Amino acid sequence: MTSAQARGGLLDEVADFAAHVVEAGLPEDRLRHSMRAVFDTVGVMVRGSAQPLSSTVAQAARHWGRDESASVIGAGLRAPVGTAAFVNGTFAHCLDFDDTHLPSVLHPSASVVPAALAVGEAVGATGPRTLAAIAVGNEFCIRLGMAGYDTENANSIFFDRGQHATSICGTLGAAVAAAMLLSGESPTIAAAASIAASMGSGIIECNRTGGTVKQIHTGWAAHSGIAAAHLAASGITGPPTALEGRFGFFEAFCGPRAHPKTVTEDLGRHWHSDALRIKPYPCNLFTHAGIDAAVELLERGVRPEEITALRLGVPEPVLRTIAEPVAVKAAPASGYAGAFSGPYTVAAALHGGGGLALYIDDFTDQAVRRPEVLALAAKVTCYADPECTSLFPVRMPARLTAHLADGRVEEALCLDSRGGPRRPLTDEELALKFGLNLSPTLDEASARHLREEIFQLTDRSTPRSIMRLLARPGGADPSNPEETHGGNRL
Repeated sequence: MTSAQARGGLLDEVADFAAHVVEAGLPEDRLRHSMRAVFDTVGVMVRGSAQPLSSTVAQAARHWGRDESASVIGAGLRAPVGTAAFVNGTFAHCLDFDDTHLPSVLHPSASVVPAALAVGEAVGATGPRTLAAIAVGNEFCIRLGMAGYDTENANSIFFDRGQHATSICGTLGAAVAAAMLLSGESPTIAAAASIAASMGSGIIECNRTGGTVKQIHTGWAAHSGIAAAHLAASGITGPPTALEGRFGFFEAFCGPRAHPKTVTEDLGRHWHSDALRIKPYPCNLFTHAGIDAAVELLERGVRPEEITALRLGVPEPVLRTIAEPVAVKAAPASGYAGAFSGPYTVAAALHGGGGLALYIDDFTDQAVRRPEVLALAAKVTCYADPECTSLFPVRMPARLTAHLADGRVEEALCLDSRGGPRRPLTDEELALKFGLNLSPTLDEASARHLREEIFQLTDRSTPRSIMRLLARPGGADPSNPEETHGGNRL
């Protein structure tokens, strides 16, 4: 940003705060909160790297340059920073297993963490500075989503308009995190966010009727955020009122119902990111409370063969994502489609799944075709439950009522799903999720070393030391710099 350019917009306030964080750092508890987000996101990225999609996105990205500044997870490949962030960011979201914030309904870490790790690796950033960049990038992303939250109708304006808030807001969050690591100066951070406001995009029709493009949205946001930060560092500028201006971000995406001032209100004093939810199940968050209710019924002794009908009550805005079109949700066409189906996820949980109740093996193309699960899913009727609607989206509730062959009726009411601030995953549950995600790719010794490196990000470890462990299939020998920095170019 040039000295002649006007200051005083919302982005300048965000940038001044971010620059202050770069200079002064963040308290230990705030860094540890970011470390927990890195821990979960890295595990999900590793598991995503084992999906068939991984070779597809890696092949597409081979055309994007020959620089070798950053590592691609699990492929033994090095690539340009933005390319590595794109591929790793796609891994972070392709299973829908990444963290989520309510009530903005955003997945911030899936864009911000891959971007920060890629830039941090390339520039040799310290662990604390990287965690601080992630903390601010996630917070900014979430605040953008909260500014687009309609309090009167209790719903995201982005979602009302069919827009994927995660990729739209994630681009700006990634830009701020990247600029904090590349420069750390307020004018550059503000310019990066302003440029990124022209780059964020994404539609969510695939939630309803299918397609795989949503799986790359967070990767593209990470890539675009880094591109914006590089442009800003090179001298490209953007309008200081890119958020709140007459033709700015909120007018374009949300219209007059947005509340732009939410972006800076109590910034640095209140952290919306404290409400981040770590997912126990690899499926759309709107299905989670129904899964929790199904688990409760199962624990009470209800068996699938006894059930003649199931009624799944959810918040009214949730229906369009997990219940409509009815025929599509009752018989998902693919494993990925099953992750967005209320009937399928409830039926699968009642049949007993893996992990913490349902795991990735429950969302393969073969798993969603199991006759016994589809037979039970066909018995599920979804409806808008008034009590659940009144709690949404600050909470994620569901009511599941099972009608049994002997005439009994069993009901389970879940007032909020697992993984959020009211029902956080324990350290043991989080470790189980991490371990399961790493098990197909990394051996036990490499997984243990990776866990220790992530836990030490607040002190001695760095993005470079973590990405060295992630770069090669099966893990690398951290004592051998030639091995850990070796591999093929992307």
